[in-house]
Amino acid sequence: MSKKVGFLLVNKEYTLDGIRSTLGLAVENMYSYAYVMNNELTDLSDYHKENIEWVRDMEGEVYTTVDANVEKHGMVKISLEEIGKQLRDLEIIIPYGILRSDKS
Repeated sequence: MSKKVGFLLVNKEYTLDGIRSTLGLAVENMYSYAYVMNNELTDLSDYHKENIEWVRDMEGEVYTTVDANVEKHGMVKISLEEIGKQLRDLEIIIPYGILRSDKS
């Protein structure tokens, strides 16, 4: 049975890698979703645009809380409240790219 997975992407440095990981789990036959929160992405390469399209082709989605990402990159707008509701339906939640303060 396919699991439902959500990536919480709050660190700008790791957002594109997190979207690629979202695609990776979708390819592994999971329902995979990315949530780009509170960071605006600059120009995306064709590679990253294709990753977003492939996530959609695999029945996933790349959501964002930032209006600029909707306008520039066609991501789906979502509020923090809506993210909270969706997370309740997911089986695995990954806070991707969050750095530890102690670096151990």
